Order: sequence, then C-alpha cells, then structure tokens
Amino acid sequence: MTNPILASVEGKQLIRDHYGNLVEIDEWSHDIARELARAEGIELSDDHFRVLDYLREYVIHHGGSQEDAHQILRNLEGRFAAEGGGRWLYTLFPAGPVRQGMKLAGLPEAPHAADPSFGSVS
Repeated sequence: MTNPILASVEGKQLIRDHYGNLVEIDEWSHDIARELARAEGIELSDDHFRVLDYLREYVIHHGGSQEDAHQILRNLEGRFAAEGGGRWLYTLFPAGPVRQGMKLAGLPEAPHAADPSFGSVS
C-alpha cells in the first residue's frame, strides 16, 4: 500500500489516496507540482505549468471533472494545437497528458484514464 503522506511542501503535509492522487486539491501550488513531478522523474518547465494551470482551470471552474479522459484529452489537444496538440502533450507527460497531467495538477483521476481490462502479459 502507498504511504498516504507524500511529502511536506510549504509547511503542509501532502496526503494522497490509494491511487496516489492528492486528497485536498485546493492545497495545490507549483511547488507541490514540482514535488509530485520529482517523484515521477520529471522536471517541470514553463510549458508543463501552462498545461497544468489550464487543466486546473478547466476541471475546477468549468466542470471538466464530470468528463471522461477522452473528452479532456480532446479539449487539451484543441487548446494546445498550435504547440503540436497531442504529440506535444505526450512529450511533456509521457505517462499521458490526462492521467499524469491531472495527477501533477493535484486533480483526481478522470474517468476512463486507465483501462484495467487490458491486463498484462508476462
């Protein structure tokens, strides 16, 4: 089981659920995002923060949390089409611009972001 305390940033303990998502999304900041990204081996750039800030705005203020991962991805691809759309987003977030992006943005995982029905072949 994952340790529920991720780290202490800005004097706050970051508590996550069993999926690794932050429990309190209002506690998010760029410093917290850097800490979350460091745990995933990513160094965040200004481009990362443009996407993360947009995701938070979209999900929190425009009801994006009700949408599934495919709808959120289509919205992201449209918003960042000039930068290269999905291809560009995947260079920033190799584990997926929705799944990894929302995690680093301190947001809960979108419905259908992961499909466990595929299983694995060993």
